[in-house]
Order: sequence, then C-alpha cells, then structure tokens
Amino acid sequence: MDYKKKILCLGLCLLMITGLLSGCGEGKSDKTISLTIWHVYGEQTDSPLNDLIDEFNKTVGIQKGINVKATKVSDTNTLHEAVLKAEAGGPGTDELPDIFMAYPKTVLAMQDSERLVDFNDYLSQEEKEGFINDFIQEGVINDRLTILPIAKSTEVLFVNKTLFDKFAEKTGASLDDLSTWEGVFKTARLYQKETGKPFLADDYIFNYFQLGLASKGGSFFSDDGLIMDEEFEKVWEPFAEAAIDGAVWLGSGYASEAIRTGDAVVSMASSAGVLYYSDTVTYEDNTTESIELISLPCPTYEGGEKLAMNRGTGICLQKTDSQREEAAMTFIRWLLEPERNVEFVTKTGYMPVTNKGFEEYLPDAINTLESPRYKSLYNTFVDMQKNYSFYTPPQYSFYLNKETLIENNTRQILSEEAVSFRENSISGATLTDADQKENDKMISDYSRDALNKLKDIME
Repeated sequence: MDYKKKILCLGLCLLMITGLLSGCGEGKSDKTISLTIWHVYGEQTDSPLNDLIDEFNKTVGIQKGINVKATKVSDTNTLHEAVLKAEAGGPGTDELPDIFMAYPKTVLAMQDSERLVDFNDYLSQEEKEGFINDFIQEGVINDRLTILPIAKSTEVLFVNKTLFDKFAEKTGASLDDLSTWEGVFKTARLYQKETGKPFLADDYIFNYFQLGLASKGGSFFSDDGLIMDEEFEKVWEPFAEAAIDGAVWLGSGYASEAIRTGDAVVSMASSAGVLYYSDTVTYEDNTTESIELISLPCPTYEGGEKLAMNRGTGICLQKTDSQREEAAMTFIRWLLEPERNVEFVTKTGYMPVTNKGFEEYLPDAINTLESPRYKSLYNTFVDMQKNYSFYTPPQYSFYLNKETLIENNTRQILSEEAVSFRENSISGATLTDADQKENDKMISDYSRDALNKLKDIME
C-alpha cells in the first residue's frame, strides 16, 4: 500500500512539474511584445535595416521579450500616403504601425499628430545632446519632438572627374571653381561653349532657390507662400541664364541619368543617390568609358553662409501603452548606438546622426569602404559636418505643393526659352564681341520672360 502511494505521489509531482514548466513557457510567450515597423531602407529581404532588425530580435529581443517585424518597406512618398491612410482608418486600410519613418511633412499632414510619442518624455538631456543638433531639431513639430533622426542625407556635387579633367586641361578650369555657385555657372557656360553640351544637372531646383536665399540671409518663404522679389531674382538669374544658354541639363529624369550618359559633367543631387551612380558612362553612340566619380560639398554663394540641405526621414513612435513604448525605445536606442548607426548608414549612403558617430567611428569606417565613390562621398560628409550648417526647410502646409509647382514649371519654362534662344541667337564657329553681347542680352531677356511666366503660375 505504501508503495502504491509513493507511485501516486510521484506521478502527481511529475504532473505538477509538467504543468509548471508548461505554464512558464506560456508565460514567456505571452510576455513577448511584438512591434511593427514601416521603413524606407531597401525593399529587398537583405536590406541593411532588415538585417539589423533580425540581429536585434536574436539578441536583445530574446533577452527582453521584444520582437520587431518590418511589415511594410517602400519609398518615402508611398509610405507618406500609407501613414495618412492608416491614420484615417476605414475599410481595407492597414493599421498604423508602432514605429514608422517619416518626414516632417507627414506629421504635419496627420489629422492628429498628438497620437505620436513626444521623445522628450523618453530621452534625457544628455541623450538629446548626443545628436547633431541640426538633425534632431528638424523633428521638433509644434514644440514636440515627434521625429527622431536615424540616418541623414544632404545634397552634394557628384563630379565626373574624368570628363572634367579633359575639359580642365584645355581651359584651365579647376575643381576649386565648383565651391561657389558663381564658379559653377561660369564653368558651366564655358563648358557649353567648348563642347556644345550641358555641364550641370540639378535634381532639386526648389532647394537651390531656398538654400541660396537662406545663405544670403534672405528667405524664399512667407506665411502666405513664396517670396519672389529682387533678392530671389539674384539667385534666379545665374541659374536661368545658364539653362537658357544650354549649360544646364533640363531633362525630366534624375541627374544620375545625365551623368551616366555623359550629358552632364556635374550633378547636384541627394547624397543618398550615390547608389544609382555608375563608374561607367555610356554615350549616345553606345560606346562606354570608365570614369572616376567624386563628390564635392554643396556650393555656396560668395560671402554667403555655408549651408547644406538637411534631408532624410526619421523615426516616429505611435502612442500605445507604456510597455509597448518602452519596448520600442529599447529597440530605437539599440539602433542608434553610434557604432551601430555608422555601420548602418555606410551601407546606405547616409550620414550618422550622432556627434560620437561622426567623430569616433566614421573615420575608421571610411577606411574599410571598398568603393572609391563611397569613400569620396563620406570624406565630403566629414568636411561638411565640420564646415557647414544643415538647413531645415520650414514647416508650412503649402510647402509640398509649392515645391512641385516650382520643379515642374521651372524646367518646362526654361526648356521652352532655351529652344527659342537657339532658334534666334547668332551662331557660328566664332562670334565677334558684338555678336556675343547680343546673345547675352537675348539670354537676359529670355530669363526675365521666363521669370514672369513662373510668377504668373505661382500667384
């Protein structure tokens, strides 16, 4: 009898232990917090951010019961629309994720940006001071830090040095001339005169205007719209006259296309676009040439402040509950650790967002880069971080609409004026001084005509 009791007790104990173990397992599963994220860093499965998410989930995530899953990866414009649709809700729309990447324009367009976390509630003053100030200040919207920088880009000059050197040998032009807009346009018109081809391709004419005015201490904006006064004309004229003269590429594609086909020597473009540039040029006759592609800092006007565009999305965090928000902050802090942040951005063509990342980790990371054009770009970043301020566009509701109008109509109007100039200008292998003066006067007249047309559209 005692033997049977012992067996029964042993069986009950085993059942209790099994139940406890099962309960422990279920408890661990129940405590895992699953977070969703929408981002823009590569749609491919091996995108750098997806790789980091996997690394987090397998390390810190397992330890702390946090799992992050990328449920949407797309371009910035698509993500912008997706966020606004998710916030609005309705049949067939996705739920707003815990974490998503956005520009200020997205937050400003939301019906209720109060549903986003104010990172001031989670970050210490010391943590905030660790960021490059220009980058973190962009995320302050309505006095709330609703966007946290993760990777930043700017605009730089990409230069086909191979073509430039050939041109320089004949004319005495120098890369130093490209440090100012005055030098860029002078060089561009000289190149057009020598070769009959455009020299400069600019992806962001709107940014050229606002940055040029800001560097001179002026502004492109009022509370009601754009300011197109005499100060604006001073940045309009050199660009418009070079374009009408045929020295600026006015194609509808990206500037990288003009560099790839040899239709331009220099492009003003997003630094993150380095991915889309090539070390080979394919000319119209289908011949190819290997080139050296380098980067130079954004030009400034003589005597103006050294300013460069502040570009790139940041992290937004949806308000949910304290546990989910704390879990998301664990992931965000992990992602923004300076060494890890540098590892991430150097794979994507972006800049690190912390002072420590720039100063302590980026120099060593540059030495490990295999691509010469990436090395050139990151050395340019170091130069700009030391010598430039990063300009953040103003937060106006009309900003996106005005940008689109300027970009589309400026190119179209200047293209039409350029055609008219070619049809009516004095041409020939050599021009007398009088002929050249007549052509220059004609270019100036067409420039003013183009500006008046643009003003009519913008009113």
